[in-house]
Amino acid sequence: MHAEEGFVEYTQALHWLHGLLRFGQRPGLERMQWVLEQVGNPERRIPFIHVAGTNGKGSTCAFLTQMLMEAGYSVGTFTSPYLVDFRERIRFNGSMIAEEDLLQLVNEVKVWVQRCEQETEFGSPTEFEVITLIAILYFSRVARPAVVVWETGLGGRLDSTNVVLPLVSVITNIGMDHTQVLGDSLEDIAREKAGIIKPGVPVVTGEVRPELLEVFEERARQTKSTLYHIGEHFQAEQVEEQLNDQQFRYKSIHRRAEASYRLTMNGIHQTTNAAVALMTIDILRNYFSFLLEEEEISRGLQQTRWPGRLEVISPRPMVILDGAHNQEGMEALVSSLERLLPDGVQLHLLFSGLADKPLAKMAESLAPVKSKIKKLHVTTFDFPRAAEANSLQKSFLAGGWEQEFLDAVPDWRAFLLSWMREKQSAKADDWLVVCGSLYFIAQVRAFFPTIVEEAGE
Repeated sequence: MHAEEGFVEYTQALHWLHGLLRFGQRPGLERMQWVLEQVGNPERRIPFIHVAGTNGKGSTCAFLTQMLMEAGYSVGTFTSPYLVDFRERIRFNGSMIAEEDLLQLVNEVKVWVQRCEQETEFGSPTEFEVITLIAILYFSRVARPAVVVWETGLGGRLDSTNVVLPLVSVITNIGMDHTQVLGDSLEDIAREKAGIIKPGVPVVTGEVRPELLEVFEERARQTKSTLYHIGEHFQAEQVEEQLNDQQFRYKSIHRRAEASYRLTMNGIHQTTNAAVALMTIDILRNYFSFLLEEEEISRGLQQTRWPGRLEVISPRPMVILDGAHNQEGMEALVSSLERLLPDGVQLHLLFSGLADKPLAKMAESLAPVKSKIKKLHVTTFDFPRAAEANSLQKSFLAGGWEQEFLDAVPDWRAFLLSWMREKQSAKADDWLVVCGSLYFIAQVRAFFPTIVEEAGE
């Protein structure tokens, strides 16, 4: 390919990349394996920590990255989706891939994408597959980190990230999400996630349900891998919880003594995610000679931030963002709100979700905090799969909510602006929790500084 055939600008490269969305989701590893073979299998030269699961993947990756960086390791991180900038998905030591690096790699990969489409029976790689390929090339040639924290996109077994042989495999938990691709039962979904378990590679999980652990144990037996699960091989117990500060105790079979840690991230589920990350670190220290001092681990956990997960973006008036985008995510949000919401404070929810999610079940999950909710505002946002506000209202009615609780918001930006203006002047104690799809949370987060500015005028 001649230089003039390549993209000259980053925005052109990004536009081409997003254009691959037309190929949709096509589970399978054959396209990835074909391209990687053509470029000399660079994935074999990188140490990976492979992280799968329904919820908590991103937070667990963030904990792992921060702890390793505190100990002086160079760390690559591959996660999805992004909140503001596409380049958030590929990071080196916390910094996004440079635009010029991404442009150069897109130009290189584009050749192989076209050849894969023309020369094989597999067809063109999908957008996510191409992003995965770019990440592998970036980490193997440009950044060269000591270790890469590697998050699956969807499922595990047939996910494009599953072309690597990691040091450790991690499965955070199992929930009913992406059922159209992964299966209709929790056991089916667990089987797909268990597909990242490789021969002889240790596995860490935060899952506790016996029927799902059995799926992992069966796969671990087949691959002669050691499975470590929370509650048996390691434990986490929350000691105290306040907004932006929680403390928990941790112990594992790899440690002589129990340790106590603090997190800035909110929600009891984050203590589980942190414990899963800690057990992974314990394995790296014990079996792979990684050197992390106790104070580096402690500092790493406390300094970890993961945007859009019970994130306070305005303390007064109180506005919290949470990407509770499926039933389990909504249940985790509810259990956190039950403990964090001060007495007498009234709760407003602004929700938007994707049409293909179990919206009525998500609405049902809010029942435990119903007495504290003053109003439930539903809205739509600019995204192809976003549910319309009126269909969200129907879902919430089907989920047991009365009409008087519900309010369809035609424009969430106008709603947020009026909320900020009204509550700033009233000095009211109401909390607003903006929740639902991470794509929605991303748009709110990107727009919020403008709202604050306009509200203050």
